[in-house]
Amino acid sequence: MRRLAPQSGTGLLLAEGEELVVVDPTGGQVSDLFCFNAADHGEWLSSGRTIDYSDTVYVTTGHRLFSNRSRPMLTIVEDTCGLHDFLLTPCSQQTFDLLYPELEGAYHPSCHENLSTGLAPFGIEPDQISTTLNIFMNVWTERDGTLHIDPPTSVAGTRFVVRAEMDLHVGLTACSAEKSNGGVCKPIDYEVRPGSRT
Repeated sequence: MRRLAPQSGTGLLLAEGEELVVVDPTGGQVSDLFCFNAADHGEWLSSGRTIDYSDTVYVTTGHRLFSNRSRPMLTIVEDTCGLHDFLLTPCSQQTFDLLYPELEGAYHPSCHENLSTGLAPFGIEPDQISTTLNIFMNVWTERDGTLHIDPPTSVAGTRFVVRAEMDLHVGLTACSAEKSNGGVCKPIDYEVRPGSRT
């Protein structure tokens, strides 16, 4: 198991059939995930397609995550949390500038920056990164559409496992937004393991 330090990220190759295991080691921490077809970066993870085909905004065990071309990219094979966000984009410097003016434009680590840095060795540009699957993030709406971000419900050892349905370039973070993580940013553990198709 490898560890992402708080407010950091990485990029990796996940071969078809391999599984990516994401673990919240201390509880209450979000991890942003985004991916591309390793052979063609014009194909990427689509929250909209996935929500359409899953008929829910709350994906969990058994759901497939689709690309912008309506092809399965990942299958969720284990989920001990059951609550993740697929609506909000990864936090960026602009997020903090616009939503937290009290920071007065000061630099803040962000998931978009960490995803961009992690995926850059694969030739992926920052503007190619779209809406992420925000693992363990607790987002809910009122009937009028008002969004709320509450602390994650994950506890120490909570796991989320996906299987690659094609060769993928994956970006993964330990989310940098304090509000998304109950006020304190913490680490995320992960590993790649051989998968077992059923």
